[in-house]
Amino acid sequence: MIKVGIAGIGFMGWIHYLAYQSAADVEVVAICSRNSGKRAGDWSSIKGNFGPPAGQVDLAGVQVYETLDEMLADPNVDLVDLCSPPAAHLAGILAAAKAGKHVFCEKPLSLTLADCDQAVKACQQQQVQLFVGHVLPFFTEYLFALQAVQDERYGKLLGGSFKRVVSDPTWLTDFYDPNVVGGPLLDLHVHDAHFIRLLFGMPTAVHSVGRKRGQVVSYCQSVFEFGDAEYCVGASSGVIDQQGRPFNHAYEIHFEQATLQFEFAAFADQAEAMPLKVLLADGSVERPELGDGDPVFAFEREVAELVSCLEAGKVSEILDATLARDAIEICQMQAEQVV
Repeated sequence: MIKVGIAGIGFMGWIHYLAYQSAADVEVVAICSRNSGKRAGDWSSIKGNFGPPAGQVDLAGVQVYETLDEMLADPNVDLVDLCSPPAAHLAGILAAAKAGKHVFCEKPLSLTLADCDQAVKACQQQQVQLFVGHVLPFFTEYLFALQAVQDERYGKLLGGSFKRVVSDPTWLTDFYDPNVVGGPLLDLHVHDAHFIRLLFGMPTAVHSVGRKRGQVVSYCQSVFEFGDAEYCVGASSGVIDQQGRPFNHAYEIHFEQATLQFEFAAFADQAEAMPLKVLLADGSVERPELGDGDPVFAFEREVAELVSCLEAGKVSEILDATLARDAIEICQMQAEQVV
């Protein structure tokens, strides 16, 4: 049984908590929060855009701490789940590694490449596992695409285009601060940067154009080069100033024998989707049955992967910290192109 301590009880802390309740061989044994109400089990102030609303949580049998240092001193905790703000990730990882705890860090791994490298090195030196919560590959449409690449069911992968665009998140006061959240590339596009890295490997070059707000990129379009000259890969991501479409993500992925196409958009009045379709060379269209698309299920799959890798003592193909580190480098390569 893997015993988990969750650090930071916000929206991600709540979603992770829910995912652990559905997982085998894992138990939440501790939490830490600076908020006294949350330490008492009142999580009703948590707001999010999916999943059941948080309310009163029964913390019977769960040790409650105010600080991470206090929780790290608990010998009953095997794995620290860091759901703190991005700017606090490095310090939390270093402290957990020093305490001999495995770490599950919510994305992004950190805000700078140097901090990512320091985090990875510290966990390697302390011989603890570092997982990073890039959950996108566990969403049904993205999992289907990843598995199609892995088993080559449609032949050779040729390229793709990826989109992730939101309206201005005005409720996040530090969203455009490079030292706190990092802006749209590190908070938003990093999902697709990680997925591109997972599917195609590390780009050898990036060409980007875009707009900036202050010191960070607010919107950009990028084309990536790879060692395989046949790969044709692009991405668009960032913020638009029209609040009528709060969220939009999509992909079109090309193989020798098929094209995968998917798009979802949340509008102010309703959500609209173009469900996953497989366009085949013979002119036919397949519409895979993907089951319930509840986003919480993706986090349950993520936790199952985490537990499986910890029990087997192996590195996760998806949650590997070096991939998360590379995703930050890709974002940095893009940002350097936008002036």
